[in-house]
Amino acid sequence: MQQRLTLITLGVRDLNRSLKFYEEGLGWKKSSGSQEAVAFFSLGGMVLSLFGWDALAEDAGQTPAGSGFRGISLAYNTRSRKEVDAVLQLAEKAGGKIVKPAEEVFWGGYSGYFTDPDGHLFEVAHNPFWEMNEQGQVLLP
Repeated sequence: MQQRLTLITLGVRDLNRSLKFYEEGLGWKKSSGSQEAVAFFSLGGMVLSLFGWDALAEDAGQTPAGSGFRGISLAYNTRSRKEVDAVLQLAEKAGGKIVKPAEEVFWGGYSGYFTDPDGHLFEVAHNPFWEMNEQGQVLLP
């Protein structure tokens, strides 16, 4: 198996509400490959998919009940501390909830967390030890 991820699918309770958050609020562009029941966003080599919560649970053979901490966070790395603050403000203005304001963190960076309208956890972080290319991709040593 190759070391890679290609698609992250988030189960959403209301696809239209989520599209408003990601497209209008965050300014992301939906792929023309999206369909009525599923939306795709290109993330520089990866894809984010938004799909109905119950439909995703059914597809995975799971029960749709569940809330609270899910044991995963998605991350948006920035080139500066100032950009961390700007992204968190944008997410909040779009209808996201700030669950941890940006602060200096134990590993030497600066980060905060927000949730999207369905409670999916996003970290926004500046890691001064990581290099990023022009496309915003992290270049690990």
